[in-house]
Amino acid sequence: MQVEIVITLRESILDPKGKASHHALENLGFKDITGVRIGKFIQLDVDTNDPDQARRAAEQACEKLLANMVMEDYEIRLPDNV
Repeated sequence: MQVEIVITLRESILDPKGKASHHALENLGFKDITGVRIGKFIQLDVDTNDPDQARRAAEQACEKLLANMVMEDYEIRLPDNV
C-alpha cells in the first residue's frame, strides 16, 4: 500500500527557504501570493493491505527518522479507496 506523508515546519518556526521563495516570486510579479512555506513530500510503499498497519508504520517512520518532532509536523495520507 502506498502512503503519502507531507512534512511541514511548525508555524512557530521561521522558514528561510519559504521567505526567499516568496521574495523571488514577488520580484517575478506574483504580488497576490502573500506567503510561502516549504516542506517535504514522501511516498512510502508499505507491504500490507491493512490501512491501520500502513498508518502505524508511517507514523513510526516519521517519529523515528523522517520528521524532526521538535520543529516539524506531519500529515499521513492513505489512498482514497481504503
